[in-house]
Amino acid sequence: MKKVVAILVLSISLIAVWFSHPAEAADLAGGAKVFSANCAACHVGGGNLVNATKTLKKADLEKYEMASLEAIKTQVTNGKNAMPAFSGRLTADQIEDVAAYVLDQAGKGW
Repeated sequence: MKKVVAILVLSISLIAVWFSHPAEAADLAGGAKVFSANCAACHVGGGNLVNATKTLKKADLEKYEMASLEAIKTQVTNGKNAMPAFSGRLTADQIEDVAAYVLDQAGKGW
């Protein structure tokens, strides 16, 4: 009986995984467009024209604890210091895409 229950539980688990829909990946091409239209004026090439010490380069993102999708999304959404909030100008999907794009570019060295 234990084997039957174990097989049943395993089968249900496999079916659930098989038919589940994976979370949609961020659209890096869309993120590049959002970045170009909204961010590049201050962050051309991953730099920072307002504060040269806080770039979008991997080392600086890590130094300032911004090297995660959530941290970047929060920054883009709410703004901070000289950076304006984009919560009213960009959709949640656009913010997700641009954050993923920034992380991707930082990993590639811009």
